[in-house]
Amino acid sequence: MTPTQDPQQTTGDPEDPGLGANPLPDGRWSFRVWAPRAASLQLELLPRREGDDPRRLELHRDGDVFGVEVAGVEAGDRYFYVFADGRRRPDPRSRRQPDGVHGPSATVDLGRRRTQRFAAGPVADWVIYELHVGTFTPAGTFDGVVDKLDYLRDELGVNAIELMPVAAFAGERGWGYDGVHPFAVQESYGGPSGLSRLVHAAHTKGIALILDVVYNHLGPEGNYLREFAPYFTNKHETPWGDALNFDDVGADFVRSYFRDNALQWIRDYGFDGLRLDAVQMIQDASPRHVLAEIGEAVQAAGGALIAESDRNDPITVRPRSEGGWGHDAQWSDDLHHSLHAISSGERKGYYEDYGRASDVAAALERGFVYDGSRPSSFRGTRYGKSTSGIPAERHVVCLQNHDQIGNRARGDRIAALVGIQAAKVGAAVVLLCPEVPLLFMGEEFAATQPFPYFTSHGDPGVARSVTEGRRHEFSAFEWQGEVPDPQAEATFERAILQWDDRLRDPHAEVLAFYREAISLRRHHPALAGPDRRERLLVRAFDPQEAVTMERWSEDGSARLLAIFAFSRRPQRLPFQPTPGRWRRILHTGPEEKAPRKELIVGADGWAEMELLPLMAKVYEHG
Repeated sequence: MTPTQDPQQTTGDPEDPGLGANPLPDGRWSFRVWAPRAASLQLELLPRREGDDPRRLELHRDGDVFGVEVAGVEAGDRYFYVFADGRRRPDPRSRRQPDGVHGPSATVDLGRRRTQRFAAGPVADWVIYELHVGTFTPAGTFDGVVDKLDYLRDELGVNAIELMPVAAFAGERGWGYDGVHPFAVQESYGGPSGLSRLVHAAHTKGIALILDVVYNHLGPEGNYLREFAPYFTNKHETPWGDALNFDDVGADFVRSYFRDNALQWIRDYGFDGLRLDAVQMIQDASPRHVLAEIGEAVQAAGGALIAESDRNDPITVRPRSEGGWGHDAQWSDDLHHSLHAISSGERKGYYEDYGRASDVAAALERGFVYDGSRPSSFRGTRYGKSTSGIPAERHVVCLQNHDQIGNRARGDRIAALVGIQAAKVGAAVVLLCPEVPLLFMGEEFAATQPFPYFTSHGDPGVARSVTEGRRHEFSAFEWQGEVPDPQAEATFERAILQWDDRLRDPHAEVLAFYREAISLRRHHPALAGPDRRERLLVRAFDPQEAVTMERWSEDGSARLLAIFAFSRRPQRLPFQPTPGRWRRILHTGPEEKAPRKELIVGADGWAEMELLPLMAKVYEHG
């Protein structure tokens, strides 16, 4: 791509500057907007100094696109589009909203941010750390994340960071899933410049960056897109109302809007991958699904795609040549649900479908527990499809993530629910499994801060509906107690991580275990290489609430045995590992509670072990 060519072009002409506000080679700026619902439009450039008058220029219509080229514009200049009736609106492709989602847009020269691509390595080798910028540090900014990169790399050992959404949303506090300016970067986090600094710093440390993006809806406050064009359609319904228009009149422009948005993060900011939120809510009856189109564009630009879906459908990762969307991986919830249910005993809501050791084993073996072969009590029907032919590393799994914590009434973390020892057993499963592990910020030292849902809407009606809706959301789980008000600043402040906690026990001991388990995962030959499911043997013991897992290297020279005990009572486990001498190299409990450091298995392959409550042990063969 040449310096004069913008990656967000909407035609095949390489000299076309594309929609939005873009600098031209001759020093002028191009302003172009898709607006078939406007009779006319003006560009209003706000003055740089107080007391000066704004500039108003008429935009010229070319079909459904209005545009004008302007001299004397600089990066950072604020502007509105003005309708014939006087409405002043931000740019639908605004790259910066310095005064909030209702205020003017600001010009950003993204061309200056392009850097050489970072060699992130395959998704299969990532250990992903999900974080929320606003609560990860007291600073609540991208620069605050930069300050913790040495910790993430050296103290913990992760090699990929996933940011929760950073597209501009109403107010200064929020999860980011109510963004209304997909191309803009949340100003309270540090805006475009802060994000660029974070990506560059992470790459300097050898850490890949993934961005969570939301292409299934826009938020309720500051969403002006439908005033310009048919970005939404009533052809499909979603929990948020009309669906985004991917297959109705005008869909070509809407599809390019989100494809170009995905490319902005990969090409201009240098992200190594995108996580697509709740793709089951994206409605598209076109011959070629928009997610296949986005996948092809992102991968051609050097990025990876990870889809979130609750349908247990491997269409997300099947090759496009086989009718799939060709994404690199998908979030898979079944291992989380299985671990949570067996550890906590909860059986309300979707947890009623889980709770046995054999569920944990099925998730490890297949990625999905529900793959169409068994009925779901919660859903009242069979669901899911077979993962036959899908490698294990196409699944991203976790013990906890923002949804599974924050979508509880009070945002309880797993250690607060089940205790530290049970949480460590679950973490051992995730960190040693053949799928791709994901951690949620703070879990590595059993942070005590909750992560409840929080917002800071300025519209009183929207704020009231969010607060009331949250209080009625949890009936299926029958959770007791007061639901924190999402709008209260104290709800947000309680979620901010307290970093000094990791320096004292029991938090320091938990962090040491995570560091050791991550190092084992990243460096042991039995856990490396492609097609991890082909080198896996899992056995479940439902009466003992235990699972054993063997994994081995491609050449068979290295082998690990992991034993996961979920029961809260001692158990006797007769099982059949590979014969030979096994040396213990990792366990989750204090040394005095796991004194046996060797396991010797005779030629008949039978062994018997006294399982202590809530403990995981890992042995190396030979």
